[in-house]
Amino acid sequence: MQSPSPVTIARHAFDTGATPAEVYTTLARRTREPAGSARAVCRALGIPADETSCRLDDCFDALLANARPGGEADTGELLEALGVFDVPKSLDAHDLAVVDQFLAAIDAMGGIRAGHQHGLTRWFVTGNLTAAFLSLAATQPRPGTGDPTHYWTALITAGELLASRTPPDPRIKPALDRCRERARTTQP
Repeated sequence: MQSPSPVTIARHAFDTGATPAEVYTTLARRTREPAGSARAVCRALGIPADETSCRLDDCFDALLANARPGGEADTGELLEALGVFDVPKSLDAHDLAVVDQFLAAIDAMGGIRAGHQHGLTRWFVTGNLTAAFLSLAATQPRPGTGDPTHYWTALITAGELLASRTPPDPRIKPALDRCRERARTTQP
């Protein structure tokens, strides 16, 4: 009897609630093929082959070429944190309008930390726009280089768009209220 393929094993693990990092760890320990294990996780998640190749090429030398035995869990967590296993979501016109407002806010921020930018990009790709809004609403534009008026205006518009979805996430309204208050207090 033939043993199941790594993709089949990954799909089964996802059916039981495992995270992509956990699935990678299991496969990499079993097969001793880090790149093949990462590829199997991506295939099981439905990430297109060309996108998978691009993502793995970006991190192959640093994480997969010379993976150390016993470090599979760390590698899986890093791959997940880097977004290698992120499943892209198709955004509709409403979602794209929200993202446009986020981009306007980021421009008005006056500079953004690389880690924050990475997290926002991942949320845009996966369609987790509420998390992106909450993150931006908790941030302030940079003194001296930011444009607070445009920043808060863009976030208020984005929050209103998010709040118009049925049912709205209950975290949107309090964050939107904070954005409105900050907009009032930063008006010239």
